[in-house]
This record gives sequence, C-alpha cells and structure tokens, in this order.
Amino acid sequence: MSTREKEAAPESLLAALESDATLEAGGQFLELAAAHFSGTRDGTGPVSTPLDARALATRFDEPLPMGTRPLRDVVGRLATDVMSDVNRLSHPMYLGHQVSAPLAAAVWSEVVIAAVNNSMPVWEMSPVATVLEERVIGWMAQLAGFGAAAGGTFTSGGTEASFTALLAARAAWQPDAWASGLRGPLPVLVHGEHAHYAVARAAGELGIGTSNCVAVPARDWRLSPAALAATLERLHAEGRAVLAVVATAGHTATGAFDDLEAVAEVCERFGVWLHVDGAHGASALLSPRHRHRLKGLSRARTVAWDPHKMMLMPLSAGMLIARDVNDITAAFAQRAPYLFHQRDGERSVDLGTRSFQCSRRADVIKVWVALQRLGADGIGALYEHLCALTTSLHAMLGERSAFERIHVPESNILCFRHAGGDDAFNQELRERYNRSGKGWITSTVLDGRRVLRVTIMNPRTGEEHLERLLDGLENVAGTIA
Repeated sequence: MSTREKEAAPESLLAALESDATLEAGGQFLELAAAHFSGTRDGTGPVSTPLDARALATRFDEPLPMGTRPLRDVVGRLATDVMSDVNRLSHPMYLGHQVSAPLAAAVWSEVVIAAVNNSMPVWEMSPVATVLEERVIGWMAQLAGFGAAAGGTFTSGGTEASFTALLAARAAWQPDAWASGLRGPLPVLVHGEHAHYAVARAAGELGIGTSNCVAVPARDWRLSPAALAATLERLHAEGRAVLAVVATAGHTATGAFDDLEAVAEVCERFGVWLHVDGAHGASALLSPRHRHRLKGLSRARTVAWDPHKMMLMPLSAGMLIARDVNDITAAFAQRAPYLFHQRDGERSVDLGTRSFQCSRRADVIKVWVALQRLGADGIGALYEHLCALTTSLHAMLGERSAFERIHVPESNILCFRHAGGDDAFNQELRERYNRSGKGWITSTVLDGRRVLRVTIMNPRTGEEHLERLLDGLENVAGTIA
C-alpha cells in the first residue's frame, strides 16, 4: 500500500461512519426490531432455539473480522445468524424467567440513549439526564412513602442495588470501614430462607463472608416475623452485631411478599437496618389492587426496585432508593476533585457519589419515556393484568387432575407440579417441553421437591395461551416413559 493509500484509509472509514449515521442506515436496525415484534405477535413459530450451545458456537467459528463491509450485509447476518435463534420474550408462550417482554416505546428510546451516550457520574457529563434521574427517583420514593430526604440511584439491577444498600448499612455500622477495612468481630446479615442469592453474594463482596449470613425460616414462603424476632433475640444474647435484615417483596421462586409491616416492627424493636429487596415486587406500588402488599415499605431504610422486571423496561434498569439519600453517599466515602464538584454539607448534583458504577448509561430516559407514554396508572394496569392471568392459571390447574398446585399466587409467578411423576419426571418434562419450541418455562426446588415455574411477563399472553401451555405439558408428559 502506498503512502497516499495509507493516508486515504482514514477518510474511507470516516465516510463509513457518516453513512452509518443516517436514517436510512439506522432504519435497517429498527426494521429488524419491528419484525421481531411483529413476528411474535400472533404466537406462532418457535419460542426458543432447538440448537444446543455447540451448534450455535459453530456458526460463529471465524477469525476476527478485518476491513469494512456493507452495513446491509452486517444487518442481514444479524437477522439470519443471531435473531433467528434468540429467546423470543415477546412471544406470548414465553413464560420463563423474570425478564420482561419490553415496552416498545422504551425499546425505541434505547437508540436515543446510545446516540447521546451521556454518562451519569457527574452533572456536567449528563445535565438533562441527571435531572431526569432525580425526578424519576423522586416519584418512586414518594410512592414508597419516603419523605423529602429520600434519594437514590439507577443501577444495573437488583443485585447491584442490594449490594449498594448493604454497603450503606456497613457504613452506618462501621463508618471508617471504607478507609480502614473491617475491624473486630464481623457482623451477621439476616435474611429469609427464600431470599435472592444477591444477599449472600453481597456478604461475600463486603468482606463479611457468606458464613455470617443467617437464614430465618419461612412460613407460607415468606419470612416469618416471629422467627425473625427469635433470631435477633438470640444474636443479641450472643453479643453478635447485625448489619441488616433483608426482607423480600416478590420472592423469586413464588412471587410471595414478606409482611413488611411486621418485619419493620421487629427491626425497629432491635434497632436494625431494614433493607427490602423489591426488585420484582416494588412495582406493585403502581397498582391500586396490589400496593397493599407493600404496607410497611416506608419503614425500610433502603429499597431495591427493578423497572426492567414488572415495569417492563428493556435491560437494564434497576434502582436503589433510600429513605435518607445521605445513607447512600456515606457508603462511598471518596473524593475525586477531577470529577465530583460539591461543597461540604451540600447535596451533590453529581450522582456518581451514590453509585457503585462510574461510567453509567442514562437508563432513566427509557423509564421516563414509558411513564410519559403510558402513565404510571397504565403501567400499573399492566401489572394487574399479568397478576390476573396468573390467578387464572392457578384456577385452570385446579380443573386438571394431571397437575398439583403448590401455592396461591400473589403476583405473576406460579409454581406447580405434574402429579404423575417424581422430581426427575418434572425436570425432564420441562426440558422436553422447552425443546419443542411450543413454549418456555422454568423450574425450581421448593421444600426439597422439583416444581415447574411460570412467570407471566408479557402483556400479549392471554388465557388461551395458558390453556395451550397446560395442553402442551400434558402431551409431552405422555411421551416420557
């Protein structure tokens, strides 16, 4: 290549960048996403891929790409090699994990978020988005019953939110731990036996250790307030410090809600920090029919909340809200004059002082767009719709002798078993049904037994799809020896 050709190469790359920045170019990606929505609307076609990991890996067994190629070719391969075998969460027969079929308006806003690429740690890097995040967090804090001192931050999800909340609890328990590390006997972290694994993970990350997590027995899939009181009494008698109690609003396995009012009373009696993992269930605050399940939430010090679950946002969009925002900023006792600009005693306009992340997307924009488009009442109505469908599924199961109901649903999650087989049978049933492409569900273990688990996260799902689910499971069950 000549010197002239070498010098010209950057110009061709700049030309490619500019051509990619047009509406015509971007429209190709939007068409692909719109086709995904359209192709899943009527409930036909496979829900997931029939291919295993090895077969999919073979498709991408290639050297690192070099040189430019036409964007249309790239989008074409995205359609044939990627979109053809994704899990279709917008398919009404997808009834699997707690990941939403996202609201289209929020999906389109992702393009805007990525285009402006404003990062959220300091106001000067994201002036409008910072104000929006404070406003949206403020709305959610009001719904939670918190006052003017409340505040929070967007997070990558409930795991980061709960970790940050417990980091704040550590700062309250041992204020110099950030600089000096943990000193003296380690505290314990108390949680219900069905708490999300993020709680134990946080204990490991914080240097407390998972062996210092104390699981409180459940009653009806919820943390037992009486057992919690007995546990805290025992720990007090042993002279053990308690970092925090973690209650759950919307348990992962069953969707059950802990009695937050009763749990809060126990925590206040013992002077213990209460964190509520509401990653799944805090969105019930938007529903007039279901918000009573969160009675007592206002007595928590911190709350984790994932809009990318029951507010149907695309990943990722999590939140941590604190009754007093200073509890969060105390968790990150750092100064960075090249980044954060505040005077002592002032509430910082820089959100990086309350977040584990530094570089962070302006995910608040898609939540704000969805609220502007549908209203909080509209999103609350969708929450009620998904919960009502789950109640309908519970009733359908009662009419079929092939199935055993495990619990009455409190939200959009329901566990049940095929009554004609043992744990291995139910596991095989789930795997064969999912491979068929006719639907997709998960499973878990409750009281030592393997159960089938459904989570209804898609407003397109209707009662006819739930009947198809049960018919499909019965048909597959008949093929298992």
